[in-house]
Amino acid sequence: MHPSLCETSTFQFDLLHRSKKSRARVGRIYTPHGCIDTPGFVAVGTNGTLKALDNASVNALGVQLMFCNTYHMMLQPGTEVVRAAGGLHTFIHRSGPIITDSGGFQVFSLAYGSVADELKGKGKRKSEGSVLKITEDGVLFRSYRDGKKIWLTPESSIAAQKDLGADIIIPFDELPPYHIDPSSLRRSLERTHRWEERSLLAHLKNPQNQAMYAVIHGGVDLQMRKESCDFLTSRPFDGFAIGGSLGKTKEEMITMLKETVPRLPEDKPNHLLGIGDLYSIDRCIPLGIDTFDSSYPTRSARHGIALTSRGPLNLTKTQYASSFEPLDPECECPTCRRYSLAYVHHLFKAHETPGMTLASIHNLHFMVELMQRYRQNILDDLV
Repeated sequence: MHPSLCETSTFQFDLLHRSKKSRARVGRIYTPHGCIDTPGFVAVGTNGTLKALDNASVNALGVQLMFCNTYHMMLQPGTEVVRAAGGLHTFIHRSGPIITDSGGFQVFSLAYGSVADELKGKGKRKSEGSVLKITEDGVLFRSYRDGKKIWLTPESSIAAQKDLGADIIIPFDELPPYHIDPSSLRRSLERTHRWEERSLLAHLKNPQNQAMYAVIHGGVDLQMRKESCDFLTSRPFDGFAIGGSLGKTKEEMITMLKETVPRLPEDKPNHLLGIGDLYSIDRCIPLGIDTFDSSYPTRSARHGIALTSRGPLNLTKTQYASSFEPLDPECECPTCRRYSLAYVHHLFKAHETPGMTLASIHNLHFMVELMQRYRQNILDDLV
């Protein structure tokens, strides 16, 4: 569907089909900047761009939803600059929908490590260098750019996201690590709920045609996840993201999601924060997850890994130096239509930046096509 045919002044979600085989579902999200078909992959453009790509290329690849990070945009160039430019869509030349986070993820992950780190078994506590104080009001942290002290609160986070003007915004929340003790996790959960309520109140004072997704927390404690669902689904959020610590293993994450997703409203979209590798997507779509955000395909591309119908391909291997076929003979992306595996291999060996660009284009196209196949398989009740 052409984006202009599904642009609306208000946010809307239509559930189109529920698989007879699982909880997998096909839906469509309508926003002021176009529609998002679900299940869908959300590309991460931390600083308003996907690394190694310009946004015209991203638009052309059919990436329907792009994730930008409020924390980084606050520090550089500053959300007031983006507002003066006419908002994030104008500033970065992005025609399709955008989602922004609250900034809290980056603040807390700098102190504790990311969700992805935990799922890789790297979730050990980092130094507290960037986070100076956590109070009921918000978080005092030190900018990694110039050392300046900055208060981030629910209200200032929403104000920043109003400056950015994304289609979907996220309330301010705390990201406790996997290893936190139960009593501390409960205190964090209750504070996060208060922060999310404050965020929602600030948002509703000036909706600005933006939708807000609540963030379900509770770590791997199933009772706390239930309480978070009960609390947040009783508030007028437009959708629901599943965040916080998702577990130390993929199986622990799946167990948590099996209990959590059925507690979310069927008539609103849901999103799994920070997860988008191929294994997790394959396991989570049957559970009813609608959208996934991850830097996985572009990060893999920059490390010389191409995602193909034959499995991951290491473009730096010498065996491809004289391979004049495309990266994937079944692929119709601009890279595969124009360039050989040998050429892209050469670019990586020569440390030329276009190699990362061409691999990133290919991997994003792969993800767009992959999600289209999932949607068709759900419609055919095969998933």
